Amino acid sequence: MAKITGKIVAITGNAAVAQGMRQINPDVVAAYPITPQTDIAEEFATFVADGLVDTEYIAVESEHSAMSACVGAAAAGARVMTATSSQGLALMWEILYVASGMRFPIIMTNVNRCLSAPINIHCDHSDSMGARDSSWIQIYSESAQEAYDNIIQAVRIGEDEKVRLPVMVNMDGFIVSHSIERVELLEDESVKNFVGEYKPSFSLLDVEHPVTFGPFDGLGGFYFEHKLAQIEAMERSKEVILRVGREFRTLSGREYGFFEKYRLDDAEVAVIALNSAAGTSKHTVDMMRKEGHPVGVLKLRVFRPFPARELCEALQHLKAVAVLDRATSPGAAGPLFGEVKAALYDLEKRPLVVNFIYGLGGREFKPEHARRAFEALLEISKRGKVEKPLDYLGLKEVEVVA
Repeated sequence: MAKITGKIVAITGNAAVAQGMRQINPDVVAAYPITPQTDIAEEFATFVADGLVDTEYIAVESEHSAMSACVGAAAAGARVMTATSSQGLALMWEILYVASGMRFPIIMTNVNRCLSAPINIHCDHSDSMGARDSSWIQIYSESAQEAYDNIIQAVRIGEDEKVRLPVMVNMDGFIVSHSIERVELLEDESVKNFVGEYKPSFSLLDVEHPVTFGPFDGLGGFYFEHKLAQIEAMERSKEVILRVGREFRTLSGREYGFFEKYRLDDAEVAVIALNSAAGTSKHTVDMMRKEGHPVGVLKLRVFRPFPARELCEALQHLKAVAVLDRATSPGAAGPLFGEVKAALYDLEKRPLVVNFIYGLGGREFKPEHARRAFEALLEISKRGKVEKPLDYLGLKEVEVVA
């Protein structure tokens, strides 16, 4: 067990993120409340009102305005943070690309929630997966502790001069955002020293060194080259993510990488999961190991940049892998499944891969669902072939109007 270096508290995931933001003390926060993210905006606004931070809090009329205000503040050279969910993230869509295209290291917590219709306020990953190509680094959190730890590390990752990209920290709506957990909060001074002072590369307020942000860059311009620069920055972020994770271990005793392997090295079959489903899967692994089944879990923490080579090294010894997707891409398979299968394709000897969609609209992911995925994998490994590459976990047996 890691040595305790901070204060142990019982708080929700949203409160843990708000505490992390208080300790980071950003220059500007612009946010619009949306369930299940609202607690973050409310609690941080209280910190501002009580004088616990120096932050300029901008209450806006929509998420589109929130991200626009973040971009403007970042252009001025401010350290900027925000938070959102679901339709709110979708409403930010076009500005997400502006933020990354201008290379502003804005930090945003996204409390994962499904997209309408039908109207639903509960968890799935449709929102963050829809933003996967916007050149934001995406980090996922199994618990409130991880959400807190990730938001602190995100500042260092995004602001690194080799990266200078925005970072999105995700956690499951209501499952983690509103559940009270044991969280270790680091000392305020430790977090302050860890994130350091923000030194922007450029600022619109630096009148001695004038610069232009986001000008027209048409047919004869360098749009293509700018996009390549973003791609290369995303690649360079891999080294930074690992370095920051190692340094965070020195601070907290908790080290983070691209993913976590749980009883994976001696497993024959395994599931890959994001966020809270990893915990349910680990619990199921423990139960099935007692029955003698060689099962394991790979919990993916970093989805963008996608750690394809590292995943191949971790998975190549397995006979079969199930990718759990809490989002779907109608007309294709789950978004995580497509990434994993493409990564494994070039292996000379690769595991069989199957996709399970689960938990849409907050449908509970239970141990029996994880067990069903593992039992399917054991059957696939025995037969040596996949007969049903896409399946669903936890569906009700009812007819819905087609």
